[in-house]
Order: sequence, then structure tokens, then C-alpha cells
Amino acid sequence: MNRVGPSVWRRFSSTSPSPTFVAKPAPSKARHHVQIPDTSFPLGYSLTGVHCGVKKNPSVLDLTVILSTSSKPTSAAACFTRNAFLAAPVLVSQDVLEKSAGHVRAIVTNSGCANAVTGKQGLEDAWAMVKATDALLPKRTQSESNKDSHDTVVMSTGVIGQNLPISKILSGISSLVPSSLGSDFAAWERAAKAFMTTDTFPKLRARTFSLGGQTFRMAGMDKGAGMIHPNMGPPTNPSQLHATLLGCILTDAAVSPQALQSALTYAVERSFNSISVDGEMSTNDTIVVLANGAAAGETKEIEEHDPLFPVFRKELTSFAAELAQLVVRDGEGATKFVTVSVEGAPTFTDAHRVASKISTSALVKTALYGEDANWGRILAATGSVPLSTPINPYRVNVTFVPADGTTPLPVLVRGEPELVDEVRAKEILSQEDFEIKVDLGLGSESAQYWTCDFSYEYVRINGDYRS
Repeated sequence: MNRVGPSVWRRFSSTSPSPTFVAKPAPSKARHHVQIPDTSFPLGYSLTGVHCGVKKNPSVLDLTVILSTSSKPTSAAACFTRNAFLAAPVLVSQDVLEKSAGHVRAIVTNSGCANAVTGKQGLEDAWAMVKATDALLPKRTQSESNKDSHDTVVMSTGVIGQNLPISKILSGISSLVPSSLGSDFAAWERAAKAFMTTDTFPKLRARTFSLGGQTFRMAGMDKGAGMIHPNMGPPTNPSQLHATLLGCILTDAAVSPQALQSALTYAVERSFNSISVDGEMSTNDTIVVLANGAAAGETKEIEEHDPLFPVFRKELTSFAAELAQLVVRDGEGATKFVTVSVEGAPTFTDAHRVASKISTSALVKTALYGEDANWGRILAATGSVPLSTPINPYRVNVTFVPADGTTPLPVLVRGEPELVDEVRAKEILSQEDFEIKVDLGLGSESAQYWTCDFSYEYVRINGDYRS
């Protein structure tokens, strides 16, 4: 089925007998896939993406393998979905991290099948992927060896409730030889492409950063365009138990497993847990971070009490936010990228909850698609959230902020509606990027969410997903 093009839809209402509405196609997002210099990627990783047969089209990659080749121990941390129906790869990866005390050396990912709600067979298949990838790594030394631990975490994405074609996946893994993997941009790009399901571009970024006068590198990839409203937490918090969000971030800095998990948990709350495409939490959402120390020389691992820890945590948070925003930009059928900023809240949690509610409101998101400055919907969403301090409507401000640096448009000031210039409002909302700013007037805490609009194309994609 072709994507919905610019066509005319008729809207009926009691006040307007036959207005028309033009359905806009989603803009091209190819520009968000950029060439990255080889020197920007972290040292000590070898990776690739291949076609193994999960997807029918032989030209489409569907299996990613990432190996840490550092001679130093590789620390690992992860945050997983809190959905009650945890997919088999989530359960297996949690077990791997626990038994390895946060030390793994590989990540294996398949796309095209989520291996979720697949019972005993699903668990056996996820473990088989772990063991097959373990076999690609050099044997641990006797001092490092733990007969109960494994070196690989596993991720899967795709249709829920179907078993993996495991023989094809295992053949794809076992066929890899050292020359099949690489560390240049092409290798990283292949790995990122093999993550994709309904994504329209591979989401890959890299940067360099400094810690204590030393230069380190960080690179990452993620995937996701639909079923996006993550709520992830560390594997040590199972009692709290959101197509899927998967991602990995790799660095050549040296960070202890405990410090890495602490930094990731903080970063995820301010990045991946602050995005929404459609308000739907997946069974498979997973973010993994590896730190292999390949560029650290004789420097000791960073611990939480070290002065450099806040610096690393800030860098990780910023990078995670950059990756998370790519998912929203690639939202299924999305024509807008909208930052929802909530300020003047009593607590960060209060601000985050309000931003989430606005970002997931179907009424707000459809108004965004229609470029309609219906700020009453924003207020209705805001007022529906219970806060630690009750909202005083006469302290609330709402403003539309254009991304082009031109003058913002206040629509509500201290609870009083402004005489809105509808032409100016249309100018702002017709931009691909803009911000909705809500000031609660209750405190000094703030939070941001990143969201997109709901379009006709989103309905088409998800009505036809399994066809």
C-alpha cells in the first residue's frame, strides 16, 4: 500500500458544514543519517550487521553483533522495560548481567521478530543467541572465568507472539569470522541498519569528550518509530515491572559497573524515558551501555564517588538525549518534532509527569498535525495530572516557541487567555520543529519531553503492520 499523499479530507462539525483539510505527507528524514569520521568511534569494538533470514528481503539487514575487543574488563549496564510481559531477551539479559556482576563483552540483536510472549521456547532461543555469540569471543582467563556467567546480552525487536527462526539466526552468528566485523563507519552503519524495523533511517551518532585531561569516545545506535513511550529502569529493580525502542551506547572510557549503572539510570530518565511517539510501552525496550577502558591507559575505573563521575554522567545524559530525539524525529508518519518544556514545578517528577501527559494526549497530537494552536487541550492535559502541590490555575503560563529564534507567542499568562494572533500561531505550528512551554508557577524544577504529532500515515502503518 502506498503512503498517504497530499489528499483532501472532509471534516464535519455542527459549526462548519463542510470545511476541508489537507493531509500532509511526512517530510523526508534522510538528512538525519549523517556520515561520521572513523576517528570518532570508540576504540576496542568490532561489529557488523548482516542478513540472516528473519526478514524475507535478502537485501535487508536483520542481525547485529557487537564485540568488545579490549584487553581490559568491559563494564556493562542496562535499563529495561517495566512492562509486565517481559520479552525473553529482556529476562535473559537481566540474568546475564546479574551473574556476570556487570561484565559482558558482546551484544547480539535481531530485528523482524520480538521474541516476546513466546514461552519456554522463546527463552531457549534467547539463550541460544547468547551462547552462539559467546563462542565468537576469546576465552576468558582462568581468573576471569565464572562457569555460571555469559559474555553476551541479547535484544530483539519486531512482531510480538511469534517464535524466532532460530536456526537462521544461529547460522548467521556462527558464520561470522574476524574479517566479517569492522570498526569503521561502514561497520557501524551496517550494525545500525540491522536494528531497524519501521525506521526510515539508521540512527547512529558518535562524539569525543574529555575526562581528567584525557580524550575518550562514545558512539551509539538505537531504533524505534512506533510503540514508543519507554519507561525503563535498572535490572536490580524488577518489582516495578513501555515497534520497540532498542539502543546501545559504547565508550572506551573506564567506568565501574556500579557507576555505569548509576549514570545510565539517571541518563535514561532524562532521555529515553522522556520521549513519546504514541504512548505505547513495549515488551522489549532495552538500552545497554558498555565501557571497555580501551583508551584509559593506566587510569583506574571511574567510581560514583570520583570527581569525574558527574562529568561522565552529564556526557552520557546529553548523548542519550541526542539518540532518543532521533527516535521521535522518525516517529511513524510524524510531520512535527515538538519539545514540551514544563517549568516552575515543585519537583522534577511533577514536571516530568505533566510533560508526559501533554506529549501523549491524542487531542494535543492531532492538533499539532492540523497546525491548530488549540492550547485548551494542553491545559486540560496539564490539569489532569495529580501533583505534589496542587496547581493554581492563576499562576500557569503557556507559550508556543518557534525553533527559528523569532518571537515566542504567549497564549495564556497567569491563567488569563491572551488575544491570540492566529496567523502568527499558524506560522509557528507550521514549522517542523517548535516548543510548547508550560510554566506552572509552583517551584523551580523543570523537565522536558520530546514528542511528535499523530497523522493519517501513523494509522495506515499500524493498521497494516503485520500484512
